[in-house]
Amino acid sequence: MIRNVLGSVVALIGAAGAVQSPFSEWYNSRLGRDYRVQDLFGGITTTSSGVMVSILLPFMFAALVVIVGVILRSRPLVAFAGVVVLGFTVLWMVRQGQAAGGLTVSGDGSGLRMGVASAAAGGVLILLGSLLMSGRVKRAGRHAAPYRAPGADHPDTWPPTQEPGMSAQTTPWPEPEADPYTGPDPGAPHDPHDPRSRSAAPYDDHDTAPFPTVRPEHDEGHDEGHDPGRPPQN
Repeated sequence: MIRNVLGSVVALIGAAGAVQSPFSEWYNSRLGRDYRVQDLFGGITTTSSGVMVSILLPFMFAALVVIVGVILRSRPLVAFAGVVVLGFTVLWMVRQGQAAGGLTVSGDGSGLRMGVASAAAGGVLILLGSLLMSGRVKRAGRHAAPYRAPGADHPDTWPPTQEPGMSAQTTPWPEPEADPYTGPDPGAPHDPHDPRSRSAAPYDDHDTAPFPTVRPEHDEGHDEGHDPGRPPQN
């Protein structure tokens, strides 16, 4: 944003200098507006020119292009305007040198004057302004993709993608864990050296251990040899 503003200001200053230059002296006290546009292509003459058909016309066109380029923030348009100003200035110098037998600069008012310098400086400033401008920034479309597809070296990134030759695990979630240990397999052979087998032995419904035998206690007063099933003997 700052570059666009700075470049636009510089380009507008250069356009103003180019438009103002034909109202100054260009060569031997002759104003720039006295040179016709057609003299730049057919040769310089002493015939005076109207303002709107003088060298002012291409400079006004260049200034208009600069304004449009600044509004649109178009660097090519601004640069084109600078090329137009410099091109017509150089073309005039070539034709004037051919007509006068050479271009001179002296302190007595003859030769090149300030009008030519203003036109050349205006063209340079316009080109400099186009270089300073950053131009229009391209924005992503409304329906642009919110993310880019991952590369082949990062297949397991969000969103999940399926690449040819990849394994079945293509999602960012981990594999399901195995069920926790619930004891040894009842059908597996018993290993007496396995602590897990000793601590978690399977339950056996067919327990062959004998139940304890409960023998009736002898009543007091009876002998050890007394049989409770026989009647007492007198």
